[in-house]
Amino acid sequence: MHLQFTTGDKAASTLDVEVSHFIIAGWAGRDSDAVLHHIRELEALGVPAPGAVPLFYRVATNQLSQQPLLEVVGNETSGEAEPFVFFHRGEWWVSLTSDHTDRYLETFSVALSKQACIKPVASKAWRMSEVVEHWDTLELTSWIKEQGEWVVYQQGTLASLLTPQDLLSRYLNDSPAKEGLAMSCGTLGAIGGIRPSSEFRMALHDPQLNRTLEHAYCTGALPVVA
Repeated sequence: MHLQFTTGDKAASTLDVEVSHFIIAGWAGRDSDAVLHHIRELEALGVPAPGAVPLFYRVATNQLSQQPLLEVVGNETSGEAEPFVFFHRGEWWVSLTSDHTDRYLETFSVALSKQACIKPVASKAWRMSEVVEHWDTLELTSWIKEQGEWVVYQQGTLASLLTPQDLLSRYLNDSPAKEGLAMSCGTLGAIGGIRPSSEFRMALHDPQLNRTLEHAYCTGALPVVA
């Protein structure tokens, strides 16, 4: 899948990236109590507990999209903001994605629910080398629109998640990364519980370098017919 990013450096260059291998890291929290909370959060919706922590889901690369308007089936889907890292021309880059998921299908199969929805991706990226030393201070926030008002849905620093280096080391078993590898690196718990919304905003803020990756999208629901 072809994605295009503008960089956050002074040159404001463009990256044309062919993602050939996409993974979503699930249950990626550092704090076991927080991971358990997220598991219980999903169990309340009927989602079975994972067989391993963390767990890596392969998702088709054609599910990645940088478009602001998406279509889903039914009204039981919702987003989750996550750091998005990818390997391009010999180095790692950081962007932002939403693990938009079909919550009804998730009660039957987490893997299939992740495959069923398009994964929105931001259009800007930072070099990993510019943020790796202060990774834990990066601030992840998402908002959903409820009754016409934006409300904070997720908020916290990346200190609560396993680092991309840790996740990639586990997934690759310390093998070298290949061009086009991308990973969605885990999410934060939903404030007020997981619930569907057709409008979603997300941001990854770097307080040390005073810059922000942002993306917003809307979903239109296709009818469920049989």
